[in-house]
Amino acid sequence: FDLQGFLNSRLRTATLRHFTESQAVLICWLLRCYLINRQYQSAAHLVSKVAFPENASNNDLARYMYYQGRIKALQLDYNSAAGYFLQAQRKAPQEGAIGFKQAVQKWVVVIGLLQGEIPDRSVFRQPIYRKCLAHYLDLSRGVRDGDVARFNHNLEQHKAEFEADDTLTLIVRLRQNVIKTAIKQISLAYSRIYIKDIAKKLYMTNETETEYIVAKAIADGAIDAVITSDVRDGPRYMQSSETADIYRTSEPQGHFDTRIRYCLELHNQAVKALRYPPKKKIAVETIEQAREREQQEMEFAKELADEDEDDF
Repeated sequence: FDLQGFLNSRLRTATLRHFTESQAVLICWLLRCYLINRQYQSAAHLVSKVAFPENASNNDLARYMYYQGRIKALQLDYNSAAGYFLQAQRKAPQEGAIGFKQAVQKWVVVIGLLQGEIPDRSVFRQPIYRKCLAHYLDLSRGVRDGDVARFNHNLEQHKAEFEADDTLTLIVRLRQNVIKTAIKQISLAYSRIYIKDIAKKLYMTNETETEYIVAKAIADGAIDAVITSDVRDGPRYMQSSETADIYRTSEPQGHFDTRIRYCLELHNQAVKALRYPPKKKIAVETIEQAREREQQEMEFAKELADEDEDDF
């Protein structure tokens, strides 16, 4: 049974007949089928071609935002993915839907780690997240400390759980972030250290690969250092530069600009979500009611006239 073909045919019918609720449900089902079957390119193509109904329910909109976030995350567009996951959390029901909230929060934690942000510890202490995010808490600690051994151990021990959550692909990419953090800490702790010693601290056996990773961290601006040697064929080492004041750079301005854009986007979403009560319909009187009203007015006027003549 071709489920995807069946859903596509029903989606075409719902679109032609303008069944908005059916469109929203079918789009979410199709995206779910594509993601389960690892057809990420087809899912991205569907999102680019269809227009999700604007008046769809919040539940369907939350699912749609969640699937879009997963697609953007696998396309390495972490900023867009984080925005979609945040909207999915806001659109989710306040009461219930615990499983959906847990699934979204797992992706939020991983995306934040990939962006170089360590999640707040209070997130892991919430009752609905305390148990399901226990492995992700250990993962966050390893990334924060730049502990390569701890990260590798956690990855091997909980590989089945991460694979069941469909986050294993992104978590594997985190290893580069852990190594980069470890190199940054080494550069702060040592003004001069040999490449072979860095390889030992990173649990790497190949010095050439270690030197390449250090050179890439220098090129990306993660650390301020140079790789050199005392003689031509002598052992190579990393020479760290003096620590500069971060407030003299443009990095604080970049963070401030990111927060401003987030606040503006939140305001726009709040304005779009406003709902106004329906306008009250003005009662229109019929012809018979108008004649009866005119008759009553004439009788009332005649009574007033008679009273005036009696007084005179």
